Amino acid sequence: MERNGRHRYYGLTDPNVAAAIESLAVIAPRRPASSLKQARIGSELQVARTCYDHLAGALGVALFEALQRQRLLTAELEPTRRGAKRFGELGIDVDQLAGRRRPFAKRCLDWTERRHHLAGSLGAALAILCFELGWTERLPTSRAVRVTEKGRRGLIRELEIEP
Repeated sequence: MERNGRHRYYGLTDPNVAAAIESLAVIAPRRPASSLKQARIGSELQVARTCYDHLAGALGVALFEALQRQRLLTAELEPTRRGAKRFGELGIDVDQLAGRRRPFAKRCLDWTERRHHLAGSLGAALAILCFELGWTERLPTSRAVRVTEKGRRGLIRELEIEP
């Protein structure tokens, strides 16, 4: 079991049980969106959204995976020497973030991607950075965010993320 806020996610230890559940999911009726607006918002939330104060959805997962791929964080989610330097170049002081009461960085299971995105002080600082640089902007009717054209270029150039 993995805790994530008020949610609990349980894993299956037997692959046969997982296969049975997946088989049932194939024949289970899908609940379609009841309106075009509901379908649009659902799609926007899956692509990019905020989860409390950090980025989630496909964008949040891609960001977290890029930080790991570039070895800017250790397996324990501490900044590497290279990571501290890179975050500093982006205007994020890792020593200041580490001195706060909340965790510096932690995994947050993404409900649409079923993979982790980055939470904690670092996750919040990266979300703020994306908003301040104009890379992302909030959509008015939900927690969804949109990556701007400037953001697409910046995310590729600065963080090696293909949004």
